[in-house]
Amino acid sequence: MDLSNRQERIIEIVKEQGPITGENIADQLSLTRATLRPDLAILTMAGYLDARPRVGYFFTGKTGSELLTEKLKKFKVGDFQSIPIVVDENVSVYDAIVNMFLEDVGTIFVTNENAKLTGILSRKDLLRASIGNQDLTSVPVHIIMTRMPNIAYCSAEDLLLDTAQTLIERQIDGVPVVEEKEDGLEVVGRLTKTNVAKALVELGRDEHL
Repeated sequence: MDLSNRQERIIEIVKEQGPITGENIADQLSLTRATLRPDLAILTMAGYLDARPRVGYFFTGKTGSELLTEKLKKFKVGDFQSIPIVVDENVSVYDAIVNMFLEDVGTIFVTNENAKLTGILSRKDLLRASIGNQDLTSVPVHIIMTRMPNIAYCSAEDLLLDTAQTLIERQIDGVPVVEEKEDGLEVVGRLTKTNVAKALVELGRDEHL
C-alpha cells in the first residue's frame, strides 16, 4: 500500500521512540489526537505498527512486501472461489462440449445421481474424445472423464496459496471446491488460475488489507 507523507513520518517517529503514545506522536506533528487517529488505525491494521493499551505504539519491523506476503498466506479458497459448472455423468460428450463453450470455462465437474463428485472434464479430455469418427452425442462423459481418486480438490477452508501450488504442480486450470458428505464429495465451488490472479490483483489494490 502507498503511504502518505504523514504516515511515513509517523512510522519514523515510532521507530525511533516507540513505544510511544498517540498523544505524543500528535504533539510532535503539531496535530490533534483526533486528526491523527485515522492514520494510526490504518498503519495498525496494515501491520506496520502495533498498539498495546497503556503502553503505546511500537514498530513491528515488517516491510511492505513482508506484510503483503502475510496477508496472502491468510487468504482462504472460500474468499475467492467461483460458481462450479457441473454435469451429470450420463450427459453426452457433445453436450459437455457445448456446455463448456457456453459457460466459457476450462474445466467441468461430473457428478453421479446423488450429485456427488465422480470425475472432471478438461478441454484436453473433450478434444481427445472429438478426434475420430465416433458419434459424440452417444458417448457419455463418464467414459472419457478423469475419475476419482485421480482428482485434485480442495475445501473452502484451505489456504489459497496451497491450492494455487496444487494447480502449478498438477499443471491444471482448476479444481473443485468440495464439502465432505456421508455419501461422497459435494461440489460447492471451483478454484481456478483466474481466481488466484484475481486474489493477487485485489491484494495489490489493498482490498483485503
